Amino acid sequence: MSGHGFTSVFAADLEGYLAFKSSMGCYGASRIWYLKQFDRYCADHSLANLDRATIEGWVTALQSSRPGPYRSWMSYIRDFGRWAHINGDDNAYVLSDHWKASFVRSQPYLLADTEIRLFFQAAARIEGSSPWTWQAVAFFALMHSCGLRTGEVRHLTPHDVHLDDGVIEVLASKGHRDRRLPLTGELVELLAGCDARTRGVIAGDRAPFFVMPTGKPVTPVAVGIIFNRIWDKAALTRTLEGKRPRPYDFRHHFAYANLQRWMADGTDVNAMLPYLARYMGHASLDSTYYYVHTSPDFM
Repeated sequence: MSGHGFTSVFAADLEGYLAFKSSMGCYGASRIWYLKQFDRYCADHSLANLDRATIEGWVTALQSSRPGPYRSWMSYIRDFGRWAHINGDDNAYVLSDHWKASFVRSQPYLLADTEIRLFFQAAARIEGSSPWTWQAVAFFALMHSCGLRTGEVRHLTPHDVHLDDGVIEVLASKGHRDRRLPLTGELVELLAGCDARTRGVIAGDRAPFFVMPTGKPVTPVAVGIIFNRIWDKAALTRTLEGKRPRPYDFRHHFAYANLQRWMADGTDVNAMLPYLARYMGHASLDSTYYYVHTSPDFM
């Protein structure tokens, strides 16, 4: 019996896969639970090949016992199949996208370098008494330079921002995929200036790093409003139809910029995707491959 209690012929591979995920900082109990169900299914049915019949047989059996539209658990067995194939099992089956729930993902607005430059220039010129006058540049710079989700920036606390070490800890992450990310010197200066201004207005300890005038965390609505205000102040255009810019597009730009840089440098993009996935807090490589499939350079 393996360390996680696996008993099928795939026990060693399952342990190797989980060790790989752990090395990437992914320790989710959900992944282990579902892989144990798969292992038990294989042991009970004396299955010895990681082929289509084995994978889809288990998926069908589990789906029939857990009816409903939620299929995120399928990403675990899909990711395991992909890992097994990369690590020498040429016959390992990667679960088809056919099994995914029907879902149409919105296409991102691809921010141009000029738009980004003008946006941040306008953000630095915001007038008024709102905290956004001194924190807008730092807020959106974290999304642009670190690829953070809007909610991850909103939930940062002063204890998460380690200016002396030049790192931030993303602890309120989607799916609890916490991570520790490095900051550039420019970002450290921006965050230090933002923190100093806020401390001069909000007395005592505060819960959020970025605040509303009341001292409470910024809301999703407030982020959208200030983003649109800055966009208009920069005199950037909007289309009446089709894709329109959103704060989240800074995160998209971070992913695309890395893919483009790796391609230009001749770096193996597929080899770098696990690192990008971990950096961005993706649950599996499926989310990261989305950027490959929608990148203009890969179309």
